[in-house]
Amino acid sequence: MESVFGARNVTLHWRPATPGRDADPAARHTHRSGDGDGWRRIEVDLGVADVDRRLWLRADWPASDCIPELGAPAWNDFLGVLRARLATALELAEQRLAAQRLEKTAKLQTALFAITDLASSKLDMPEMLARVHGVVGELMYAENFFIALYDTVRDSVRFIYFADEHDSARVDTTEEIPADEMRSSLTLAVIRHGRPAMGPSRDLLLEFGLDYPDSDRYGPDSADWLGVPMAVDGVVRGVIVVQSYDDGARYTEEDRALLAFVAQHILTAMLRKQAHAELERRVEERTRELTREVRERQRGERLQAALYSIADLASSELDMREMLHGIHEIVGELMYAKNFYIALYDAEQDTLRFPYRADEMDPGLVQPDEEIPAAALRSSLTLGLIRHGRTAMGPARDVALLLDVPGGIGLGTPAADFLGVPMVGQGEVRGVVVVQSYDESVHYTEEDRALLAYVAQHILTALARKKVQGELEARVEDRTRELAAAVAELREQIGVRERAEQQLVHETLHDSLTGLPNRTFLYGAIERALARLQRDPEHRFAVLFLDLDRFKIINDSVGHLSGDQMLRQAGERLAACVRDSDVVARLGGDEFALLVEDVQLPEDACHTAQRVIQALSEPMHIRGKELFTSASIGITLGSRRYNKAEELLRDADVAMYRAKAHGRQRFEIFDERLHQEALQLLDLEVDLRRAILRDEFEPHYQPIVDLRTGNVAGYEALLRWRRPGSALMLPGEFLKVAEDSGSVEQIDWRLFEHACREIETLPGDAGYVTINVSPRHFRSPALARQLLDLLDAYRVPPQRLRIEVTEGALLENPDQVFATLDTLRRGGVLAALDDFGTGYSSLSYLHRFPLHALKIDRSFVSALVPGERGGSVAVVRAVLALANTLGMEVIAEGIETEAQRDCLLAIGCEQGQGFLFSRARPASEWAARMSTTR
Repeated sequence: MESVFGARNVTLHWRPATPGRDADPAARHTHRSGDGDGWRRIEVDLGVADVDRRLWLRADWPASDCIPELGAPAWNDFLGVLRARLATALELAEQRLAAQRLEKTAKLQTALFAITDLASSKLDMPEMLARVHGVVGELMYAENFFIALYDTVRDSVRFIYFADEHDSARVDTTEEIPADEMRSSLTLAVIRHGRPAMGPSRDLLLEFGLDYPDSDRYGPDSADWLGVPMAVDGVVRGVIVVQSYDDGARYTEEDRALLAFVAQHILTAMLRKQAHAELERRVEERTRELTREVRERQRGERLQAALYSIADLASSELDMREMLHGIHEIVGELMYAKNFYIALYDAEQDTLRFPYRADEMDPGLVQPDEEIPAAALRSSLTLGLIRHGRTAMGPARDVALLLDVPGGIGLGTPAADFLGVPMVGQGEVRGVVVVQSYDESVHYTEEDRALLAYVAQHILTALARKKVQGELEARVEDRTRELAAAVAELREQIGVRERAEQQLVHETLHDSLTGLPNRTFLYGAIERALARLQRDPEHRFAVLFLDLDRFKIINDSVGHLSGDQMLRQAGERLAACVRDSDVVARLGGDEFALLVEDVQLPEDACHTAQRVIQALSEPMHIRGKELFTSASIGITLGSRRYNKAEELLRDADVAMYRAKAHGRQRFEIFDERLHQEALQLLDLEVDLRRAILRDEFEPHYQPIVDLRTGNVAGYEALLRWRRPGSALMLPGEFLKVAEDSGSVEQIDWRLFEHACREIETLPGDAGYVTINVSPRHFRSPALARQLLDLLDAYRVPPQRLRIEVTEGALLENPDQVFATLDTLRRGGVLAALDDFGTGYSSLSYLHRFPLHALKIDRSFVSALVPGERGGSVAVVRAVLALANTLGMEVIAEGIETEAQRDCLLAIGCEQGQGFLFSRARPASEWAARMSTTR
């Protein structure tokens, strides 16, 4: 926009979308008046949206130029290209973001799978939690990590796992800490409030309204603290905390959400592990208890065998009916148990269920799976046992009287002897185990009662274990199905990600406009061809480097969209000129390269180049226009002296520029001569850098004289290189290389310093010296200040130094050049426009820029013919008239004959320089001349 439309301060910015406004095309352009400084502000909706935002273009437009309207073709073409590029950039950003999300999802799923796997492993709790800590550490910073469980009944907290790099306090994982002793703890605060907390520990204490602890019991302050509650069915069961003591390691909302998600899986894993461990602990503890009691009552071996058998049945894979039948047989080995049943009581529903019942008199009295309301059994001995919660033994009538059972005998056939034992768990009656006899000769003893009481508790434990095992198996089965579905989904996501990565790889190695391989792809192909050449000396290949002649003119005249279509057609034609095994790549802009394999003779590469030139010379029909282009081609033949792909492309590029220099639409093969020229340029560039360090550059001064009197008015400092081992070199021999390598600025500053030192030694009345300032210097806004500082350093009056600028410098960055020249003029340094008439010769910048003088180019002076009215005389006369009108001096360059001087005087030019007066000489020679004259 700055180079083509003259705009400035161009920016792109997001703006919230406005539904009504965005639909109106007229509202997509906004023109605003400036402050009278010659600029107007424009804003354009680019039509590129992102969720609830739209992208706008903002710029300052010259007030002297018309503001672009909706129908301006060049402006619309420019906006079209910009929209397409921005849309592509946003799409790529979205794809990268999607890839990152897939990667995070895969990582999270892997972590959850690992946690689930740990929960179902045989590891003990500390080792399992340590490995869970490692899994969390892969998802976020978790060097300092602990898990605390909360007991709602006891209102206490237990730290089951604790790892902290700065807190040296040893934590007892079995200790239950009362909540009253943790009033200032952030851990308890998270549990109480049931919500996550994140931030520095001091800030969180204030947030929860907690007092700052007066001891180090709660550990050192953390730079960042993140705690997430673990809850089941709305009840907080604990908290997981990670913390950081380093200001550089902070937690984000993403970490908080991730830890909350992982926390629920960790809680599930711990509950499963705890339930399993707790069940095993209770079974083991109860077994030891019963064993000790049996030994105390001298029933050791017999009762122990029975209890172990019951435990084996409980842990077996038998179903409930088979397990209870096995328990019945074991009880039958300890006592008379021909009539045996087990009843379970549900206190919440107030119902009974008889999962097992064997009775010789009333076999079908109840069903095993039937839930019987307690009210329907109020006359039964079973409900009486449950209500009173104590063992009963004796005839059915006596037991009914003891238990206050209505009816006095219970349900069914009255037993001759009855023995019932309640099964008590956690202080509540969970059921009863009953044996009874209908034979008057069978009676139960106190020993049987004690024995059945022990057995009853084991039966309760077996039933509980079997129930938990069934529930656990069901949960494991459900979780396995969930994990299988998650794995399937993850595999699908991985497949999508792999396809996205393949697409990204393709886009990375191919040009988005033409679909051809790009520079990276080509480099790889050339490197493989070089490697094959090293293995097989008979292998031959060639690299062709080309660009489209006059493409920039076409692109600027018909627009970038047409230029893009031309590039696509050019790519298609190039691909048709080679074999499938060859590579056609677009390097950027209008540059293409071809890798042609299996080239037997150089003529094969030449034939390919000729086909390319012929194909590209055919007209292209683009957007209703017939466009023409051509190609200049450089060819490099593969050889063992090349080690890298860029070396072949570099030499092919050199050969291509040689083809352009010889007339375009042709090809050149890079040979030893071009190689030597390239090496010479490289040597010259190296010597230039050494010359700067050795201070081999010096100014020679050519006088600027008054053509009427012959007096010296000033001098022009001209650059010379005193190169060791060669004659004095003129700028034309090395200045182009210096500009290309970027060393011209350092050379110029050396020249400026020499001129400042030698001004006082130069003869003449005015004694000023003009220096040529390269356009590159005007890119720096500090140029004027540096020149003025240089004059101060050498104590040179500003009026004794003048600068010369070219028309190209004025056009390259006019605002910057104006500011620099204006600063110098106010500081006393005047400026002259050099070589006037050879460039654009625009009159606009003569009155715009603060110029003191014009220098007429030597081409006009050399063509002067005395007495002639037209030709160069007319041009010089016009320049003089223009300069006089603007109050500017005029200096003619390249005066070599007296006839030229007389002609200039005749038409009014009074100052000039050239070989007629003197060649450029060192300051020492001018000083010597002045001494001789004196």
